[in-house]
Amino acid sequence: MSRYRFIEAQRDHYPVRLLCELVQVPASGYYAWQQLQQQAVAKPEPAWETALVKVFGVHKRCYGTRRLRAELRRQGYRVGRQRLRTAMRRRGLHALQPKAFTPRTTDSTHGLRCAPNRLLDQPKPTQANRVWVSDITHLPLANGDWAYLCAFQDMASKQVVGWQVMATMPEELVTSALQRAFWAQPPTPDLVVHSDRGGQYCGNAYRQLLHNHEALRSQSRRGDCYDNAQAESLWSRLKTEVLEVRERPVFADLADAQASVAEYFDYYNHERLHSSIDYQMPYHTHQQLLQFSALNCPA
Repeated sequence: MSRYRFIEAQRDHYPVRLLCELVQVPASGYYAWQQLQQQAVAKPEPAWETALVKVFGVHKRCYGTRRLRAELRRQGYRVGRQRLRTAMRRRGLHALQPKAFTPRTTDSTHGLRCAPNRLLDQPKPTQANRVWVSDITHLPLANGDWAYLCAFQDMASKQVVGWQVMATMPEELVTSALQRAFWAQPPTPDLVVHSDRGGQYCGNAYRQLLHNHEALRSQSRRGDCYDNAQAESLWSRLKTEVLEVRERPVFADLADAQASVAEYFDYYNHERLHSSIDYQMPYHTHQQLLQFSALNCPA
């Protein structure tokens, strides 16, 4: 407690000048401080700060200063990141931060033939449904078991186009997620579907599903987890923004994991601003890219 606040708390019981002498501050300094406090109370809260608190709450601590600034500018408030930091610090608002990424390579000793990395030395796609990336991650359950999540994400728009959660991770985990993606997004000829070197991505059913939709299989190089960095980044965000806000960072059971993942991907696709697509929402970006491709398609 500051000396001025101590005086303010005790002024109903002792004379102000006596208290000032006790804590060795001038009375004029106390009265100047008191006037500033009264002015601060009387001053109405800026509209942008009210909007900041609302946005921060709606997105459940997922937005840091960059996304908050982008969202507030969409609402007409031009506020810098330093003012946002100051306001958040004053209000005790702390955004979730993903943990440091520790790369782990997939065990590719399954003896099945892997595909080459078709993304090497290629420019990043600028059209939707040209390149999808995929990976599998594990989700902790309250009973100590694991659930397993596979997802496919469009590389250009960042939209999650298909996913599946199961209690185990057979090839069916991957094929069912990919089939969902094909149902949601009509595949384009020569669509490249990239993954790591896991055995589920080398099975006959997975390869046949790609062949049936004229899609090309692509896989990371041996021992190079950064070849599939976009998929790893998605897992980092999901686990931070779903698990870290819970009292216990686990899912209650498989059904809870499935429902929570569905809710998060709906939020991720339709509401969450993504920095790599100029702080737009993946679903809107995906639709815009599809419309742009249709307009530029030769008759």
